[in-house]
Amino acid sequence: MQPQPREITADYRRRAGILTWSAIVVGALMAVALVVSVVFLVRADQDTRNAAYGYLALVLWVGIAAAVPVLLALAIPAARMRRRVREQRR
Repeated sequence: MQPQPREITADYRRRAGILTWSAIVVGALMAVALVVSVVFLVRADQDTRNAAYGYLALVLWVGIAAAVPVLLALAIPAARMRRRVREQRR
């Protein structure tokens, strides 16, 4: 006999929405950081006096790498929660 799934409450749906939007925001910030790091690399390559931009690009890459586990920790539970909400509505 399988255990009965618990009822999905309004609070559960709200938390699923919060997790989903948090994952979207973190993903968008990561995309912006990637674009900015490429711009920094181009500026660093144009002139040796702007070499510090290359280091800033590296710092952004470290930030992106550190944000990947955060994005996964938000996106995976959000997807599972949203799926449960959709299945309950059927």
